[in-house]
Amino acid sequence: MYLFRKSYCKWQQLLIHLHHRITGCTRITNKTLPLLPNRPLLFKGPTNYMAPLTLVTDDVLPSLEDQGVRQLYPKGPNVDFKKELRSLNRELQLHILELADVLIERPSQYARRVEDISLIFKNLHHLLNSLRPHQARATLIHILELQIQRRKQAVEDIKRRREEAQRLLKEALGTLEGQ
Repeated sequence: MYLFRKSYCKWQQLLIHLHHRITGCTRITNKTLPLLPNRPLLFKGPTNYMAPLTLVTDDVLPSLEDQGVRQLYPKGPNVDFKKELRSLNRELQLHILELADVLIERPSQYARRVEDISLIFKNLHHLLNSLRPHQARATLIHILELQIQRRKQAVEDIKRRREEAQRLLKEALGTLEGQ
């Protein structure tokens, strides 16, 4: 392993550590010192602190237009997810039945129906992915509520055992005084 000089600050130590992990070099020489920047790296936006190196993360779901897909449900922040998912599901069922009808009567014209079904699936998938932050928040709330409940039970158990211990001590004291 390598030793840090006291003059190195935390971000320089991190860069030296990364240099060691990448190159396997354990010595900081006059050749490697100029490679280290003379000021800290500034990271903007959300970061991942669990990794050895702080990385910028982008948690924004790209819109359907950015992906080149036509959006079938209304735009805006006040989307009724339940209503739109039901609507897209019904539309999907209708298009699948139409595809079956087309395959029976005019098999050469199935491509447009398959493209329509693909568009509906992409919209359903995007709508479900936009619900993931809400699902994560609800899951976290549930986990925290379970932890609170377990801790309250543990406190009650400790109180009960303390009262039982006090009762036993009083009984023992009473028997000692009675002798």
